[in-house]
Amino acid sequence: MITIRPIKALRPDPAIAQDLVSLPYDVLDSDEAREKSLGNPYSFFHISKPEIDLDPSLDPHSPEVYAKGRENLQRFIRDKTLIRERKPCFYVYRLIMDGNVQTGLLACVSIEDYEAGRVKKHEHTRVDKEDDRLRHIQTLNAQTGPVFLMYRHREEVQSLIEAQTASQPLYDLVKEYGIRHILYRVEETGMVRKLQSLFRGIDALYIADGHHRSAAGVRAGQDRRKNNPKHTGDEEYNSILAVIFPHNQLRILDYNRAVKDLAGRSPEDFLSAVGERFEVKTHEAQPSGGKAFHPPCPTRFGMYMGRTWYELSARPGTFNAADPIERLDVSILQNNLLSPVLGIGDPRTDKRIHFVGGIRGLQELERLVDGGQYRVAFSMHPTVIDQLLAVADAGRVMPPKSTWFEPKLGSGLIVHMLDE
Repeated sequence: MITIRPIKALRPDPAIAQDLVSLPYDVLDSDEAREKSLGNPYSFFHISKPEIDLDPSLDPHSPEVYAKGRENLQRFIRDKTLIRERKPCFYVYRLIMDGNVQTGLLACVSIEDYEAGRVKKHEHTRVDKEDDRLRHIQTLNAQTGPVFLMYRHREEVQSLIEAQTASQPLYDLVKEYGIRHILYRVEETGMVRKLQSLFRGIDALYIADGHHRSAAGVRAGQDRRKNNPKHTGDEEYNSILAVIFPHNQLRILDYNRAVKDLAGRSPEDFLSAVGERFEVKTHEAQPSGGKAFHPPCPTRFGMYMGRTWYELSARPGTFNAADPIERLDVSILQNNLLSPVLGIGDPRTDKRIHFVGGIRGLQELERLVDGGQYRVAFSMHPTVIDQLLAVADAGRVMPPKSTWFEPKLGSGLIVHMLDE
């Protein structure tokens, strides 16, 4: 049984929403966010990545950074850049990318569902990243970016959500990569209760993107619950901001890898070592002119080195096809190449490996290698939704950087204040 709540939200003045809404805080690094916000006083990065307004030499996790985020948020409220809703509402959030449409419910989800395991995870989190978002939430007294959740599709739930798009949208924006963001308000009391009732019939939600945001939101709520002698369970800190989509509408793109060196091997020795566990052949450029290799199916990989693309196919017996973790392509590559050949034992902490989301294209892998920053890069076949669900249902976790969901949620469309 999933408990959702409407939000008495902060949201942008429609006149400046196009300039305000930004990518999630963790998609760009500080320098990229600083450049993207240059000359734009409304960019939500001033709140989600407030280090862009301070000296670049300052540690982005210093107290001054979080204090600057709070200052910026209060200024946005004071100047009515962000306006307060008159009553708690749900919202329907529609994303359109390359003709693919996904429509979800923007709501608050009870942290008790997370604590009870009804909000299921598929990744480990890093304490330092959790702590960063926890300090951000605590200092700003707000959750500024929603968690991306999904549920196993139910027609009666999704039909009711889709029906809300017959109204006039609050926002209809086209942002990075041509992605269209449309937001509708659901404020009628009967409809709010109907949606709550339907979600009470759902057994579980799954985190698609935002493991650190959700963990930090839960920790913030637990801290306030512990320190509030008058705690009732109805306070805003008892829930996390989320958008909930049906699983059958979502897209996972490839999550590719680049490595800085060949672990002391020559290119010839490296290719020989790779060939022990993969069939290796040189990839022929396509007649259309594209030379990159996009793996057409699981257990196949592209490898770029020395301005040449290679096709890799995992040899029989190199993985256990019955195990939901070992049969993932990210596991096959890690266990048969990255670890034994390149010496990358823990990709979560090894500084020699870099992860590249599929929306940046395989040309980004070529750029990294051709520029000399990295020696070799790998293109991956995307993880599929059913694999993620199977891992989460088994109570297990995927290897790091297994999934890149696209499109990303916009930050700044809805802000959840914790004292309302």
